[in-house]
Amino acid sequence: MEPENHTGLPVFLLLGISEKLEIQSVLYGLFLSMYLVTVFGNLFIILAISSDSHLQTPMYFFLSNLSFSDICFTSTTVPKMLLNIQTQRKVITYSGCVTQMYFFTVFGLLDNLLLTVMAYDRFVAICHPLHYTVIMNPRFCAQLLLLTWLFSVLGALPESLTMMRVSFCAVTEIPQYFCELPEVLKLACSDTFINTIVLYIVTGVMGFFPLAGILFSYSQIVASVLRISAAGGKYKVFSTCGSHLSVVSLFYGTCLGVYLSSTGTHTSQTAVFTSVLYTVITPMMNPFIYSLRNRDMKRALRNIVCSVLTSQ
Repeated sequence: MEPENHTGLPVFLLLGISEKLEIQSVLYGLFLSMYLVTVFGNLFIILAISSDSHLQTPMYFFLSNLSFSDICFTSTTVPKMLLNIQTQRKVITYSGCVTQMYFFTVFGLLDNLLLTVMAYDRFVAICHPLHYTVIMNPRFCAQLLLLTWLFSVLGALPESLTMMRVSFCAVTEIPQYFCELPEVLKLACSDTFINTIVLYIVTGVMGFFPLAGILFSYSQIVASVLRISAAGGKYKVFSTCGSHLSVVSLFYGTCLGVYLSSTGTHTSQTAVFTSVLYTVITPMMNPFIYSLRNRDMKRALRNIVCSVLTSQ
């Protein structure tokens, strides 16, 4: 097919997870269930934190914002996929594709930066416990949250703006269930060198630097824990940090794998599976990880359930 300039905007076709008609209903039910679990699970986390006075601390403040970000993150992709399966239409407009990529990047970066801030919070709490309330005061926490939003909104702009210079064929088939930037760039009919450079710069600055901050925070935490003589104290610290480390490992392991291998030779099915891990599975698992490994969260959720049952 001949390339077409943006005077006649291209049409994108999202091929989805599978083109087999016989399993479309299964995929619809599966992803609808996972989406509902993600939304309601994270809403329960937010409700539990806002309703329990014992959870009005910086750690849970950032956790509630992470839950909100996870809801938005998965909502940029899954509803469109469910609509496509339901209507058997795969079309997404050029403007819709760019908009989806922008908000997907915004909330992906927000997740990333919130995980970094949460690691810093644990570092201060464990390594500088006597100064914790002074350092992590409400004003400073609000400023950190504002900065995470600001960096996320601005950090997503370069990738989206450079997409405006790329030309595509009249009809472009994307072997994904959403407009994932590396997959879209592979299908361009014009030179994407600048876009690839921008992709790697944004991934490096907004990916590796926060990850380095997380690793530094936990290296200091581990060094501090090793100086604790009581076994009970060590267990308490590791149980507190275990949930966060589990989420960090799952998120970074899959997300960075997709973006750093964007020029690799992995198959489209492998790319789709990896994308499902960090766009659907990780946001769905976060409420379970944080609630099942945290006694305060389990108590707060239990109180909500009891109050709902007694009110009926």
